[in-house]
Amino acid sequence: MGEPPHGEPGSQGLDIRRHEADGILVVTVAGEIDADTAPLLKSAVTRAIEDTPRGDRVLDLTAVTFLDSAGLAALVDATERAEERREALRIVVDANRPVIRPIEVTGLDDVLRLYHSVDDALDDTG
Repeated sequence: MGEPPHGEPGSQGLDIRRHEADGILVVTVAGEIDADTAPLLKSAVTRAIEDTPRGDRVLDLTAVTFLDSAGLAALVDATERAEERREALRIVVDANRPVIRPIEVTGLDDVLRLYHSVDDALDDTG
């Protein structure tokens, strides 16, 4: 199934780990995404997009406990970066209210590629 997960420094209550599943890079995030931690998320996802071979990426936010406007902006930026390369950023949110609620309220559920599970995101071929 690929290499074992490895992560970014767990700074300011945010833990970011990367691993490969079915040949697709999965970035898993846990903790709070706010004005202090959104730059860490943006940096990690940008590296995942730019520093790895071309292909779609999965961003797993199911362990995120808080998401504010800075976090939403980081998600939009990351999605745009992926689309510039003609790749997809598949974002997993399940029914995690602290994450899905701000996405829905802002209408970003029409902009972001959202999935209910990592398996669903990995299975999407189009």
